[in-house]
Amino acid sequence: MAAPALVLFDLDDVLVRYDRAARVTHLAAAAGVDRSAVTAALFDSGLEQESDRGQWLPPDYAAELSRRLRAPLSLADCIAARAAAMSVDAAVLQLAERAAEKSRIAILTNNGFFLRDHLAQMCPPLFPLFADRVFCSAQFGALKPEATVYRGCLERLETPATRTVFIDDNVANVQGARDLGIDALHFTDATTLAGAFADRGLSEERPHAL
Repeated sequence: MAAPALVLFDLDDVLVRYDRAARVTHLAAAAGVDRSAVTAALFDSGLEQESDRGQWLPPDYAAELSRRLRAPLSLADCIAARAAAMSVDAAVLQLAERAAEKSRIAILTNNGFFLRDHLAQMCPPLFPLFADRVFCSAQFGALKPEATVYRGCLERLETPATRTVFIDDNVANVQGARDLGIDALHFTDATTLAGAFADRGLSEERPHAL
């Protein structure tokens, strides 16, 4: 079977394990406030989703979080907190490296410019593998599973849906991609993904035990 032209990976809970609680704890310590205050300002207020839809550029994002929190936080604080919340899934990264030998690879994530612009600093193991290949929902003013996000990403990568494989841990996002003719895989674990990749000519072996 011929390998696809493009393999798109979701970020959080696919390529990396994301620990929201660790992020909140880090921000609370930096600002000198309770964790509940950070949760209210960042998530309950809608700021994070606004950022994911493209409303906030990185410096403005940090400033707006400080305003809603009523405590000072720098952009560096926000970057460090996001970094503290992410750990790369080495087995999935190994599969991405193998896929890159056969196809182009990229990231498509529901996140804001804040993450896209600083991901190399937040999660260095993903680079240079994904250099210049990180796409976020903010670029398209929408969120997966909205069709605008997938179409916009594929247009930028000049690849048809029928030549694309997409991996996401969210069932709704997988279905949204399938509705557009993308070969979308629901991520559960690296071993299952390795089998799916082998079926598509992207990997001949299971990931090594880590």
